[in-house]
Amino acid sequence: MLVSGNKLLQKAKKGGYAVGAFNTNNLEITKAIIAAAVEMDSPVFLQLSSGALKYGGFELAGMALAFAKKVPVPVAVHLDHGPSFELARECISFGFSSVMIDGSALPFRQNVSLTKKVVAAAHRKGVSVEAELGQLKGREDDVFAARHSYTDPAAAAEFVKLARCDSLAVAIGTSHGAYKFRGKPLIDLQRLSRIAGAVDVPLVLHGASSVHQSLVAAASRYGAKISNAKGVPESQIKRAVKLGVCKVNEDTDLRLAFTAAVRKFLHENPSAYDPREILGSAIEAMEEVAIRRIKVLGSEGKA
Repeated sequence: MLVSGNKLLQKAKKGGYAVGAFNTNNLEITKAIIAAAVEMDSPVFLQLSSGALKYGGFELAGMALAFAKKVPVPVAVHLDHGPSFELARECISFGFSSVMIDGSALPFRQNVSLTKKVVAAAHRKGVSVEAELGQLKGREDDVFAARHSYTDPAAAAEFVKLARCDSLAVAIGTSHGAYKFRGKPLIDLQRLSRIAGAVDVPLVLHGASSVHQSLVAAASRYGAKISNAKGVPESQIKRAVKLGVCKVNEDTDLRLAFTAAVRKFLHENPSAYDPREILGSAIEAMEEVAIRRIKVLGSEGKA
């Protein structure tokens, strides 16, 4: 069933767990996410970035909405890292139940102004709004930052009060992509605790894929060149949830599982040419990734 993002997050905040937010770019990824949610009786965010919409158009969004509406578990269809008011408004009109407006690269007051504008448009339609304060290092589609800009707890409190967003994505040391850390993986949980004590809205963690080494090894075994990839340990994600994170994004591990499965299938079936067989081989692998993340976040059985 299609529900607002805020409905999922407020329930998670009260229940002390987090909801997995999984990015999709095609039919196979969407099927894997939805299958995991149904199997685990878990709420999920089904996310589309601006890059996904450039790739698949709003037809891809229409497919996501169709899946969300037909399943028995609550699903929020969410715009991830919306770069502009115009795209956010288009997604709201199309039927998204949640949107993110990413003004994190803007000066504080401009970020507030942009977020307020999106909030006004979204709330008229019952759509929830995620905003971001601080920047994550790395690249995700059109989003890029060369370095971390950590979220200041006092600034976060002022931002939420002024912008009236429903949730806030924070920067505490995670990063986009598969290469999150050079040394020991570490996120600033003390900062997160101070932010959680300063604001009253659910917090969101981006760039938090764990980059499981089994996936890296599986992809590398069949020709991928992704050595030295590191992610956020699951133990730190669990601690972040206990400190107030209610939504955790996942994209990289789905991509790794997809890549590993397709490479393996083609290696073992060199005569294959049916795209349904080639791409379909990855659905189970991605579903396993989503199930594992749901268990880590504690949302199993919370539908």
